[in-house]
Amino acid sequence: MGTGRTKRVHFSKIYSFQCGRRRYDDDGSQIGGPGFSRVVYCNETGGVSEGGQSYYADNYMRSTKYTPMSFFPKSLFEQFRRVANFFFLVTAILSFTELAPYSAVSAVLPLIVVIAASMVKEGIEDWQRKQQDHEVNNRKVKVHRGGGVFESRQWKKLKVGDIVKVEKDEFFPADLLLLSSSYEDAICYVETMNLDGETNLKLKQSLEATSTINDDSSFSNFKAAVKCEDPNASLYTFVGTMEFQGQQYPLSPQQLLLRGSKLRNTDYIYGAVIFTGHDTKVIQNSTEPPSKRSGIERRMDSVIYFMFFIMFLTAFLGSVYFGIVTKNDLDGDRQKRWYLAPDRSDIYFDPNRAPIAAIYHFLTDLLLYSYLIPISLYVSIEVVKVLQTIFINNDIHMYYEEADKPAHARTSNLTEELGQINTILSDKTGTLTCNSMEFIKCSIAGTAYGRGVTEVEKAMAKRMGSPLIVNGRDKYFDDDDNDPSLSVKGYNFEDERITNGYWIHEPHSDVIQKFFRLLAICHTAIPDVDEETGKVTYEAESPDEAAFVIAARELGFEFYKRTQTTVSFVELDPVSKKRVERTYELLNVLEFNSARKRMSVIVKDEDGKLLLLSKGADSVMFARLAKNGREFEENTKKHVNQYADAGLRTLILAYREVTDKEYEAFNEKFTEAKNSVSADRDDLIDEATAEIEKDLILLGATAVEDKLQKGVPECIDKLAQAGIKIWVLTGDKMETAINIGFSCSLLREGMKQITIILESPEIIAAEKEGDENVIAKISKESVKKQILAGKAQLSASTSEAFALIIDGKSLAYALRDSIKNTFLELAVGCASVICCRSSPKQKALVTRLVKEGTGKTTLAIGDGANDVGMLQEADIGIGISGVEGMQAVMSSDIAIAQFRFLERLLLVHGHWCYRRISSMICYFFYKNIVFGTTIFLYEAYASFSGQAAYNDWYLSLYNVFFTSLPAIALGVFDQDVSARFCLKFPLLYQEGVQNTLFRWRRIFGWMLNGLASSVIIFFLCIRALDPEAYNKNGKTAGLEVVGTTIYTCVVWVVNCQMALAVNYFTLIQHIFIWGGIILWYLFLLGYGAMPATISTTAYKVFVETLAPAPSYWFVTLFASIAALIPYFCYNAVQMRFFPAYHGMIQWIRHEGNCEDPEYVQMVRQRSIRTTTVGYTARSIARDNTLSHLNLERQPPK
Repeated sequence: MGTGRTKRVHFSKIYSFQCGRRRYDDDGSQIGGPGFSRVVYCNETGGVSEGGQSYYADNYMRSTKYTPMSFFPKSLFEQFRRVANFFFLVTAILSFTELAPYSAVSAVLPLIVVIAASMVKEGIEDWQRKQQDHEVNNRKVKVHRGGGVFESRQWKKLKVGDIVKVEKDEFFPADLLLLSSSYEDAICYVETMNLDGETNLKLKQSLEATSTINDDSSFSNFKAAVKCEDPNASLYTFVGTMEFQGQQYPLSPQQLLLRGSKLRNTDYIYGAVIFTGHDTKVIQNSTEPPSKRSGIERRMDSVIYFMFFIMFLTAFLGSVYFGIVTKNDLDGDRQKRWYLAPDRSDIYFDPNRAPIAAIYHFLTDLLLYSYLIPISLYVSIEVVKVLQTIFINNDIHMYYEEADKPAHARTSNLTEELGQINTILSDKTGTLTCNSMEFIKCSIAGTAYGRGVTEVEKAMAKRMGSPLIVNGRDKYFDDDDNDPSLSVKGYNFEDERITNGYWIHEPHSDVIQKFFRLLAICHTAIPDVDEETGKVTYEAESPDEAAFVIAARELGFEFYKRTQTTVSFVELDPVSKKRVERTYELLNVLEFNSARKRMSVIVKDEDGKLLLLSKGADSVMFARLAKNGREFEENTKKHVNQYADAGLRTLILAYREVTDKEYEAFNEKFTEAKNSVSADRDDLIDEATAEIEKDLILLGATAVEDKLQKGVPECIDKLAQAGIKIWVLTGDKMETAINIGFSCSLLREGMKQITIILESPEIIAAEKEGDENVIAKISKESVKKQILAGKAQLSASTSEAFALIIDGKSLAYALRDSIKNTFLELAVGCASVICCRSSPKQKALVTRLVKEGTGKTTLAIGDGANDVGMLQEADIGIGISGVEGMQAVMSSDIAIAQFRFLERLLLVHGHWCYRRISSMICYFFYKNIVFGTTIFLYEAYASFSGQAAYNDWYLSLYNVFFTSLPAIALGVFDQDVSARFCLKFPLLYQEGVQNTLFRWRRIFGWMLNGLASSVIIFFLCIRALDPEAYNKNGKTAGLEVVGTTIYTCVVWVVNCQMALAVNYFTLIQHIFIWGGIILWYLFLLGYGAMPATISTTAYKVFVETLAPAPSYWFVTLFASIAALIPYFCYNAVQMRFFPAYHGMIQWIRHEGNCEDPEYVQMVRQRSIRTTTVGYTARSIARDNTLSHLNLERQPPK
């Protein structure tokens, strides 16, 4: 093998399976049928023939929600879809009538401010999308204009059928059919990070027929017709045929270059535009994420409706009273309310038309009492949530330095939901584990090799308190395993019988040779030979695949080169004892997918033998073994089970020789299937491959370790102490999942396991007979019986911890409508639940069952494309930005780099956000009830005459300027306890799970507090100022004096109430609280200085009337203190005698008990229960067990 390289590797028919050709006239496909009607004429304008009637989408992209014409009406419509905003719009319209108790301007302005703020936010977000669209649409690409000449053209001007030339490091402007490239075999390397987040390069290859058209002039006379599938959202499939020079060629995803991906390590490619604009697969695939709203928002809507009910009820009762009194105003010649002049009144106070007057009064009251509804609540919450997400994104404790990835909240709608999680549903591989595979053990010819120790084995040794026995040798779990010789990433194999070429001395050295040859050949990895050192590295589609080729390389079977039709590797010749180069002809690659669960290659060796090399899951491979190929089956199965017990992922390796006649028959059928362009194409291919992937000879099994991520057991322990239930949904075998469960403390010794599987003799017998209906009936009954038995176990013992473990087959029946509720009851009663062999659909269905069945908040966390359904189904989806790409992240609500960051995200940020939002909303309703009730009381005091207590602009600016900013500061900065205490006392998190801070009792408590404050303020002010003179000149207080005094007291009380409610003061909170009060006095000065036509009742009222009067200041001070006393007394009594859990922690901090281990431990013990999971609960359970044993052993007295 040479050490240098002259050209990038040739990787040609890995995915295209060596497709055959047929005459165009013999097309037997279903092109033209439903879903396969697209016809593209390449190198013709618009991709349409002269007589064609088809017109396809242009390449202009628009991701904006609005256009310049639609922004104003559409954005207004979005704003007024909210009930509260629509109500305020109606009141603003009514304010222009004579019914309004205030001026129209003062009613319209606050609404304009609130709506404008929301619209500006929408506009800024849409403008940013517009800028991105503009940048993309105006990118340039070279397009063939005719005569072999290419010119630069904007992306948005591309048409279907255009021939484009894309150069290195450029993005593909549309979905292109690859025609040729700068490489001699027409391959190219593509980076798909923008599509799926994966950084490893994908390899694409054009048809052989067009591979020679590789310069500009060659396209002067190029003509071709492509018939293919219609636009669809599937990124990884493409079905079509191309007619070129009278021949028809089948097309596959291997020839399709997707818009948004980038050309790498290739100088240029030529391609024909197939899909443009919104027809491209990436845009078709970009669906709107499911709309998620937090439980607090939904309850807040209910509170708003309740406030509407109170407002309408109050207005109705007041209007009825007003109608009765108005009707009695003229009692003969006597006028009861002479000051209203009822004998000369218009319709509003006309005793003769009292019912109509009452109706008009009802509308007036609705306008007047509308201040019970906080107009700025929604926009304030949006601002607070955006600021909360900024804190999450910038938390240094959730920054993963190794990958340079911080936490990223992709939506701001669900921050408070993070503090209410009841159940976490987690993927295993890549979420709890690293998804960084290491080849550690293998079984070859019935012999186990590999002396490495897995983390699960170490955990088992710790549980048992005994040394490990590895291949007959004692090995303690605390041995130093960090051997410098094992520093190769993906390789942690140690066995002197195999390494350094010693395998040739083993009894079955021929089988060992075939085993590692298979690892070196059966894969889709891309080799990269370093020019200077000659060292080979690999680009692989999965960590498993990389681990296999690296292991083969390290053990002497080094794959180093691919050409168009060959695979080359170097191995040790057992006869000559020298390293020799081998080159096998690569005929076909039969790809791995989740349905087949295996991958195979068909190759021809140097002796001309045809070989099928296959690797796959044990569930499909053992069934495909020949009778004479089962020599090592028993030992291999035993080793596979042992590897699963050690938490390893296993694959079975097998091979067979293929005759020329058999291969020709297969290739003909396979080519026929490949040429079929129809919906059942994949089924035809699977049918063809299944016929040749049989009668295999077993070689052995591989075992790779996927280690736990750092901090996973500690994180699970803290989450369990917080009362959060953790479910694991994995596609792994049951044994593997169980042992990972032990290593991460989801399971423990002594925990009773309820296992639901379908392995009864009746089911096995039915499966042998093959009657599907009988199998389904027996299986369903078996699952139901096992679930009921599990529930009986739960009922019999309330003090023991249970774990539920169920496999995929059983889960399919457990999720049926007739059983699922019973299954959920059993699962909810268990401390931990592990679902094994789960499909992506089952993960999503389980998540939906937990969310809808319990009514509690669920969180799903995963890192792969198979977790997308689960993430979107859960109330909150957390994506792990790991090595499986970014599809999970792109479908998530929040992205983090490591599972352990979930601890801080939930216990700290979740708790804070929940508490802040809950307290902020309660405060909003409190301050509006204080304000609105004083308006109601004054109107009642004025005989329900519709008179407002305050100046028009006092009414308008209350919610917008004088009281909203402190509430926003509370929602952003408040902390009941520090982050350290949140983590030290995780049970504090249950405040959110149980929703103690936003239950109806607390909401009504705040409302009652507001009602009490307003009553105290109103009657103290009224009694203090009327009828006594309020200054030395003997003047009595009129409306302007009484109203302004009451308003001043309200501003003082609601801001001081905020100061009492805040747990953690910052400078900003001081500025907003006391600044709101100062701003009120500055407003009185400025507004009162304006002409009387503008300031009306506020004209110089502060300077000339209130400020000089001592009674004004005395009443303000006395009323404010009196209004705050009820809350202060209630809070003091509760904190001293009935403290909540957070109150106990605050006492620890304030009384200096942080260093008192006995008191702290007493408080912490409330978090620890033996029926939960985690290593802390495990140690408590063990101590309790030892204590009981000691008591039993004590002799009787």
